[in-house]
Amino acid sequence: MRRHMTVTTFISAGGCTLLHWHEKNRMWLPAGGHIEPDEDPIQAAVREALEETGLPIVILPTSAPYSYKEPPQLTSPVTIMVEEIPATPSEKAHQHLDMIYFGQLDGQSDAGEVSLPSTNSWRWVSAETLRNNEGLASGDGMPSVAVAEDVRVLGLAAIDRVAGEGA
Repeated sequence: MRRHMTVTTFISAGGCTLLHWHEKNRMWLPAGGHIEPDEDPIQAAVREALEETGLPIVILPTSAPYSYKEPPQLTSPVTIMVEEIPATPSEKAHQHLDMIYFGQLDGQSDAGEVSLPSTNSWRWVSAETLRNNEGLASGDGMPSVAVAEDVRVLGLAAIDRVAGEGA
C-alpha cells in the first residue's frame, strides 16, 4: 500500500486546544498536512500550522536532546499514527504515517488573545468540553458532532503538556 508522510500539530493555549471542522472528512481535526520534499517533520508541522491558522507556533520537545552537538537532532513526535485513507475518484486508497506534535503559541499564552482565521471552522476547544466528550456544532447547520476519540485524547494531552510548560 502507498504511504504518505504527514504531520499533525495540536496547538494549545489557556486550557484549550485548536480544532477545525474538516468538511471533506466531516470531523473535527487539528492543523496538519503532508510533509513536502526537502522538509523535515518539524518544519512541516510549523508551516502547516501557520498556513492553516495564521498563528506562529513552537513545537514542544518530547524529551531532552542528547549531549552531542552534531549531527542535529529533531524533536520526536509524541506518537505516530497509521491512518487509512479511503479511495476517492481522484486518488487511490493509501495510508498516512502521521507524526503527531504538540505546539504552543509563539509569544502569546492565552487563546483569548489570539485572532483565529476568518472562517468559522476554527475553534478553541476547552479541556472540559473534551473531557465531557461534548459534541461541537460544525457551523454548517448540522447538529453537533462528537470529537473523534484519538483527537479528544491527544487534545487533552496537549492541553496538559502546554500547561506544564508554563509551570
